Amino acid sequence: MITAIVLAAGKGSRMKSDIQKQFMLLGEYPVVYYSLKVFEESRVDNIILVTGKQDIEYCRHNIVEKYGFSKVSHIVAGGKERYESVKNALKAADESDYIMIHDGARPFITDKMIEDSMEAVKRFNACTVGMPVKDTIKMVDDKQFGVETPDRKYVYQIQTPQTFNKGLLSDCYSKMENDKNIAVTDDTMVVELYSGTKSKVLAGSYKNIKITTPEDIKIAEIFLQNMLT
Repeated sequence: MITAIVLAAGKGSRMKSDIQKQFMLLGEYPVVYYSLKVFEESRVDNIILVTGKQDIEYCRHNIVEKYGFSKVSHIVAGGKERYESVKNALKAADESDYIMIHDGARPFITDKMIEDSMEAVKRFNACTVGMPVKDTIKMVDDKQFGVETPDRKYVYQIQTPQTFNKGLLSDCYSKMENDKNIAVTDDTMVVELYSGTKSKVLAGSYKNIKITTPEDIKIAEIFLQNMLT
């Protein structure tokens, strides 16, 4: 059994909007609608939607019920940090064998990403989608002086979904629960740090952007328009 966890609890301060980015309209629908629709029509067995505690009823009535997302089995409250949101969602996924975690602010996930991830996780226990960076990357010191330029062919821009063996992921989250010194930015980092398991990187898409700033909404509107024409 595979469960998709869709994270939609972020406040989106960089968006500079009174409306949280995941609920902003993209075309005719809220941003989070698009990824939920792809998961609904995929081979995942169920979906857990994570949102702010104050937004649970809004999501239930205005997104899940309104658009008929029957695979959404739970809507759970997120935490202050991403890892807290994932941890809360894992508690509602007891019967799952595999967990697929996706940012609700990435509306352009595809069924191919889901299918590729479902196959890869059975072989590698941990995988993520991502794309090679286009720009030269410069490592800097604390005074903003360049100190290293990594070989670009080894540098990837990591996206979601990120998919894991449920037992492995739960064990890693349990190990980090009391570790207050780790600045965790995504779930592959948790698994790598607490198990040593390497995540297989699969092809994502340069269109699989995370909507974070007002400019991202404009870019997403262009992508959406191209898809509809």
